[in-house]
Amino acid sequence: MKFRKISLFVLLASACLNVSAQNNVSTQKMDWFEDAKLGIFIHWGIYSVDGISESWSFFNNYINHDNYIKQLNGFTAKDYKPKEWAKLIKEAGAKYTVITTKHHDGISMWNTKADKAITTLQDAAAKQDVITPFVKAIQEEGLHTGLYYSLPDWSHPYYDVFTRNRKRYELKAEPTRWDNYVKYYQKQLTELSEQYKPELLWFDGDWEHSAEGWKAKETLNLLRKYNPNIIINSRLNHHGDYDTPEQGIPVTRPDAKFWELCYTMNDSWGYQPFDKKYKSPNMIIRTLVDCISMGGNLLLDIGPKADGTIPEEQLNILKQLGRWTHKHAAAIYGTRAGIPFVNYGGKSALSKDGKTLYLYVYEQKPELQLKGLVNNTTIKGVSVVGDASAKVSVKSENGTVQVDLTKVNFDQDVTVIALNFAEALRWAVPQETEVTLKSVLDNKLTDRALGQIASTLHAGKNIFDNSGLTVDGLDTKLPSSNATNPTVLKWIKDHAEALYETGKGLPEGHYEGLSALSKDRQTLYLFVEGKPTGPIALKGVKNGVARIRVVGDGSMINHEVFNKLYWSSIPGIIYIQAPAERLDKNMTVIAVLLDAPIQLYREKVGAIENNL
Repeated sequence: MKFRKISLFVLLASACLNVSAQNNVSTQKMDWFEDAKLGIFIHWGIYSVDGISESWSFFNNYINHDNYIKQLNGFTAKDYKPKEWAKLIKEAGAKYTVITTKHHDGISMWNTKADKAITTLQDAAAKQDVITPFVKAIQEEGLHTGLYYSLPDWSHPYYDVFTRNRKRYELKAEPTRWDNYVKYYQKQLTELSEQYKPELLWFDGDWEHSAEGWKAKETLNLLRKYNPNIIINSRLNHHGDYDTPEQGIPVTRPDAKFWELCYTMNDSWGYQPFDKKYKSPNMIIRTLVDCISMGGNLLLDIGPKADGTIPEEQLNILKQLGRWTHKHAAAIYGTRAGIPFVNYGGKSALSKDGKTLYLYVYEQKPELQLKGLVNNTTIKGVSVVGDASAKVSVKSENGTVQVDLTKVNFDQDVTVIALNFAEALRWAVPQETEVTLKSVLDNKLTDRALGQIASTLHAGKNIFDNSGLTVDGLDTKLPSSNATNPTVLKWIKDHAEALYETGKGLPEGHYEGLSALSKDRQTLYLFVEGKPTGPIALKGVKNGVARIRVVGDGSMINHEVFNKLYWSSIPGIIYIQAPAERLDKNMTVIAVLLDAPIQLYREKVGAIENNL
C-alpha cells in the first residue's frame, strides 16, 4: 500500500511536470508573436478584378457564381512584384505577414494538386502560382510567415454549402462526400506545410461546421507534424492559440493572453475601387498604440489590385506607418500591456522586464501626470523615444509623478515618453487627495487646477454642486477671494454647462481622456488637454450622435464613424475633428449630444460570422 501511494505521488508529480512543460512550450512558441505587435494581412484574389466583396458577393447572391468565377479571366498579376511587397511590409514596421492562400470562393493561389481544385496557375489569366514567390521574398526579408486558409470552399463539389440560399447536399445523407472534402482540405494544408513551412496558420470560416465536423483535432495534429510550434488563430473551433477580434477595436483588454486585431484600412478586405473611406495614417497609428497598450497585435490589411499593384492610398498609409514605427521601435516591439487608466490617463506599455514605462501622448501639452506608482522614487531617467536631443524632466511629489513636456518637439502623430526605473515598476490604486472648490480656485497653476476639475468630475464627485454655479455661468456666485486664480474662475464660468450637475464620466477604454455626463446622461462632455495631433476618438458608444459642439464657444464640429458594419451590433469608432482655431488654450471641452441616454458596448469582440 505504501508503495502504491508513492507510485501514485510520482505519477501525479510527473503529470504536473508534463503539463508545466507543455505550458512552457506553448508560451515559448508564442514569444515571437507576442513581441511582433504589427503584422500585415493581404487579401488578394480574383475578387479584385471587378472590385467586389471576396466570396460573399456570390454567397449573398449579389452576383451569381458563374459571373463571379469569370473574374479568373481578368486576374493577370502582370505587375506583381513580390520582392517589392516584402520590402514594403518590412519598411512599414511589420514583423510578420498573413496572405490569403484560398478564400471561401475556393480559388487556390498556389499550385495545389488537391482533387478538383481551382487554381490561379491552371485556371486564371495569370497562369502563376503567386504564393511561392511571395513566401520566398518575405523569408528573405526575415519576416515571419503566416498563411490564411478558408476552411469552407463554396465552389468545391465536395463541399455542402454553396450560397446563403442553396446547399449541394446534407451531410447526414452523404457522409462519404463530406469525408472527401475533409481529405481535400487536409491535403491542401499538407501541401502548404511542406512547401512553405509556415509559422502561423490563420483559419477562417469555422462557423459553418463543428470542430468534430471539421476534424479539427486531427487537422491540428497534422499541422504539428510538420511544425510542432505552429501557431493557430482562434478560428479552428477552439483549437487555436490566440484570439482574433475583427474590425472592432476592443474597448478593454481581451481575456486571452495572446490576441490580434484584424483590421482594414477602409471598409473592405479585398480591393474595391469605390471604397474611399480610408482611415488616416494617424488613426491607424493610434489603433496600433491601442493594441500595444492592451498587450495585443494589429494585423493591418491591404487589398492589392488584380494586376498585383497596391492602391496609392494603402501605400501612403504603410509609408506613414513605417515612419512612426521606425522612430519608436523601442516602444513597440517586445512590449507588454501598460498600466491602468487610473494611474495614467492615456495609453501606455511596459518593457518586457517591467523597468521601462512607455507613455503614448496624443496631444501637444505641457505635462503628464502619473499616480499610484509604488516605486516612483526609483526613476533613473526620462526620455523622448526617437528624439535623443529632446529635453524632458520629471519630479515626484506626494505620490504623484509630473513629467514636464514644455521643451518637447511633439511627433506629428503620437509622441512617446520613456520612464526608466531601477526595478520593475509596481503600481496600486492611487490614494486621491481631497479636492475642494477653494483649493481649485486658489491654485495658481491653471493647468493643474483644470486637471483637478476634470478628474473629480470624471470620478463622479462634483465640487460645483450647491456652489453658486449657474447652468450658463451668468450670475455665478462662487466663493472667490483675493487668492482666486482669475483664469480658472473665467474658465469655470465659460464652461459652466459641462460642470453644472454633471456626473461620472466614461469607464476605462471608451475615450483617451477624462469625461463627464449630463444629468440626463444624453450629453457626453470630453475634456481635451492641449492640442490633439489627430481626431478625438470614441469607442464602444452604441448611440447615434445628434450633434457635437465646442462648449462655451457654440461651434458645431464634424465627426465621422468608421468600422460600423450595418449588420453588426459592434459600434463603429466616432472620430471628432476639433478645429485648432477653436481650442481653448487651457482645456477644451467637447459636448457630444446623443440620440438617447448613453449606452455602452463592452462585450467581447470576436470573429465576424456574417457578411450580408
